[in-house]
Amino acid sequence: MSQYQKPPKWRDPKVKLFPHQVGFTCPPHDFDAAPSDFLRMAPRSVGAHGRMLHVPDYEHRLDQRKKNFGLLEEFMECMANNGADVCGQVGSNWVHASGLGVEGIRQHCEMLSDKYETPFHMAGYAMVEALHALNVEKVALNACYHPSSWYLGTVGFLREAGFDVVWAGNFFDQGWFASQQEVDDCIWCFDEDLIWKSFDYTAEQAPNVDAYLINGMSNYRRAEDGIAQRPVHYDAALEERLGKPVVGHDIALYWRVFKTLGLAPETQQGRLLSSLKG
Repeated sequence: MSQYQKPPKWRDPKVKLFPHQVGFTCPPHDFDAAPSDFLRMAPRSVGAHGRMLHVPDYEHRLDQRKKNFGLLEEFMECMANNGADVCGQVGSNWVHASGLGVEGIRQHCEMLSDKYETPFHMAGYAMVEALHALNVEKVALNACYHPSSWYLGTVGFLREAGFDVVWAGNFFDQGWFASQQEVDDCIWCFDEDLIWKSFDYTAEQAPNVDAYLINGMSNYRRAEDGIAQRPVHYDAALEERLGKPVVGHDIALYWRVFKTLGLAPETQQGRLLSSLKG
């Protein structure tokens, strides 16, 4: 089999639609907000393209993530062929579901980046990199909608990476829902007041940590217009409220992509994304 070569035409800025071209992928059966969120904070020089992974019988099980892990390479080849400068993978559970471990994920991202001549970042590993950049050790995890089998995998991944996870609990553990099924029935979209209440609860359980984290890619619907927003939209306000850095997997992934591009968001953001502005 011949070695992959990225089409050389993409070295010529004159044939690119945007000076900085970003590709995102997400799990099957999700309409992902990442391309929209990223563009809304990015300079005009940035273009973003999304490509969902295709698994017709996907049911968001951890074993399906492991089974279909190879689709990330297919995504990378497609994006490299289409001229992406950097790619990001949305979905925090894929790193621990893979069974590769922290170092194995780092090596896998490096392999795909080198092979397809396009940097590749996974949300779960971007969280590790972001926490190192913030120089934090003790963290608490607002596991939001993730069932225990999901968020305990995240806790294990973070601990393997060297972080002290002092406390972790999801919306059911926190007492906002009568069962995990009720949480699941919301399809990862909740009333806006829950992001404030759940972080207040998390801070009460672990007041002495260095940073507060939130799992995955949850969404919170504004009462005034029904628009659903991910944690990145609440980051700065949460940090002012709690007095600590707040990092979500969405925030960490966008930070890592911006860092690779050598750019910073143009909008007001929380501590991690604002650090890119120097």
